Amino acid sequence: MTEQREHVEAAPPHMGSVLKMMSRATYFREAALRNLFLLCAVAAVAGVALIFVFVGVRGWPVVQDPGLAAFLFGSEWSATNDAFGILPLVTGTLVVTIGALLLGAPLAIGTAVFLSEIASPRMRSIVRPAVEMLAGVPSVVFGFFGLVILRPVVAALTGGMGFGPLTASVILAVMIVPTISTLTEDALRSVAPGIRHASYAMGATTWQTIYKVLLPAAKIGIIDATILGMGRAIGETMAVVMVAGNAPQFFAGLGEPIVTLTSQIVIDMSYASGTHRTALFGLAIILFLISMGLVALVRTLSRHAERQG
Repeated sequence: MTEQREHVEAAPPHMGSVLKMMSRATYFREAALRNLFLLCAVAAVAGVALIFVFVGVRGWPVVQDPGLAAFLFGSEWSATNDAFGILPLVTGTLVVTIGALLLGAPLAIGTAVFLSEIASPRMRSIVRPAVEMLAGVPSVVFGFFGLVILRPVVAALTGGMGFGPLTASVILAVMIVPTISTLTEDALRSVAPGIRHASYAMGATTWQTIYKVLLPAAKIGIIDATILGMGRAIGETMAVVMVAGNAPQFFAGLGEPIVTLTSQIVIDMSYASGTHRTALFGLAIILFLISMGLVALVRTLSRHAERQG
């Protein structure tokens, strides 16, 4: 009995060494990793804030010269005439972006539906890498393709030189396909399998299940994907510069040259000075606000979907 008691009394120190909690070295390693990740998050937020402050400080003088009203609602952009109204640039950006969405969004959503619901594993292994590869192609390559291959076709159709919103929209439509397609496929795959099974159990065909069940169930995710694709189209520069024609005028036809906000910055920044340079920073502020608005819209829709879910 005494020997058993001594054995029990001697056990705790041994068990304590075996069941010892986190060592001091592990604790410091965990703390270092936590602080490293926090530093990464702070650096990302600080980067966005610094860009906003830099662009805002450089572009704020546009409020005095040429004046906020003249800048936002002016109908002429001409450095030689000291006129910096952005309405033609905004119009060109909207026309090109809407055209890209009308052409690219159905193509991207159809691709996502095919990959998610119809394609065999072998076909999926071929199509998905091809779609993802589009995201890695440099924009200048798209622009060169549009300039050499697509522009003559558009010129023959419209009777002009082929530069304009139609050429730019087609190029941007192809460029936004990977973004919309990937996010839409994720949204479709996130739909609970039971919803599919219930639809098939009620006698629905594959098309009826896709059209009446899956697409409505993934509606918010598809809208988010389309909005992010729109942001990609608005922010694209190099390809648009090569095929849009770069004429700061209002939309006059699918084959008439136009210019966008981003392309005007690239074209003018190398030689701009004074009020002209300030106006270009004002364009950057407008683009920054548009990007912030699109991100805020996506987050709002996502929160709305979470509340409904």
